Amino acid sequence: MRLVRLVDQDRPAIRFVLEGQDCSARAGDTLLTAILAGEGSFLRCSEFGDGPRAGFCLMGACQDCRVVVEGLGPVRACATECAPGMVVRRA
Repeated sequence: MRLVRLVDQDRPAIRFVLEGQDCSARAGDTLLTAILAGEGSFLRCSEFGDGPRAGFCLMGACQDCRVVVEGLGPVRACATECAPGMVVRRA
């Protein structure tokens, strides 16, 4: 699964690090949007199956999109705004 950005392409680009790789996002993106629209294309591997996961509720009510941000610890990717220089790893 990969999101394709159709609007807001004029927002400033920002850089963050995902699993040691330099990635790009747009100012105002959540981590989930940045990961799924960028090179990551999936959030994490399923604990109960063999496929990749992209989050579940997409509104901060579950823990399916949890990632770990350096300096913040575990956060919900769908409810955390991506910031320049963030270092993120899949949980």
